[in-house]
Amino acid sequence: MIQNITTTYPKKYGITEKKKAEIDQLTNEVIDAQNEVEQLQAIVNSLTDKSSKLQILLTADEANKASTLANKEAIDAIIDNVIDLLINSKTTFQGTVNGDKQIKKLAVSIDDVINKLIYSAEVVNKLSNLITRKKAQNPLISDELVTMATNAGTDANNAVALTLTALNSVFAAQTTAIEAEGVMSLELLQAIRLYEFITGEDLSDVVNEEVTVFVAKLYEFKKKKIIIVDITQEEIEVDVQKANIKELIYKAYQTAALRYQITLKACKNAAEQLSEAEGRLSKATIKLNSLEAGLAAANAAALAS
Repeated sequence: MIQNITTTYPKKYGITEKKKAEIDQLTNEVIDAQNEVEQLQAIVNSLTDKSSKLQILLTADEANKASTLANKEAIDAIIDNVIDLLINSKTTFQGTVNGDKQIKKLAVSIDDVINKLIYSAEVVNKLSNLITRKKAQNPLISDELVTMATNAGTDANNAVALTLTALNSVFAAQTTAIEAEGVMSLELLQAIRLYEFITGEDLSDVVNEEVTVFVAKLYEFKKKKIIIVDITQEEIEVDVQKANIKELIYKAYQTAALRYQITLKACKNAAEQLSEAEGRLSKATIKLNSLEAGLAAANAAALAS
């Protein structure tokens, strides 16, 4: 009888210990799974916070990029307007200079004409006086001839007077042209200085060229736009002390565009990392739920036995 009791007892003991070992193993696996879920949840929370902050930064960078782009487009429009002003100033100045040259030629021509008119008037007046004297000596000389000679002398004197008036008008026009030339020269010079200040371009080589050459050169500058492609921070470094306005505004846009590209890339990377972490968390959660269900079943089976 004692021998039979000894034979059955180890078997029952072995079954109980096996179930307990299985429950302990499941419990450890649940604890490990819980730790993994907590770690992954912390990673997801951190990546979510990181992604949110990057989205805020991306919005700010996008607004800054749009603002600097607007400044770039504005400086391009200003440069175009200054170029148009330069072309108009140069054309008007050249026209004023040419007009002054023509006025000088006209003054020389009128001076030549007036000298000839004065000489002709003197001749006509002498002839008129001679005919008048001859009329006094010879009544047979026609009165009509005397009248014609007198009128011719008067007309000659009037012609001289009118030509002198014309000459005075030419001199006045020349004075006005000289003043206009000075004003247009100053306007052209100031427009050139403004353009050079904004763009850093040197117009000293073309400022004295003919209008066609000057305009052609300006149109080359007008077409000269900085194309924004793939850029790096090293490529947009600029010496602020030496840079011109156009360069500074262009570089500001390039910097904003580069910063936006960097932030956009970081946002995409963060979104990918978050998606991957959420996937891992989902799998870990499913595994934990499965282990917890298995542990609960094992505990229930142990209690039932």
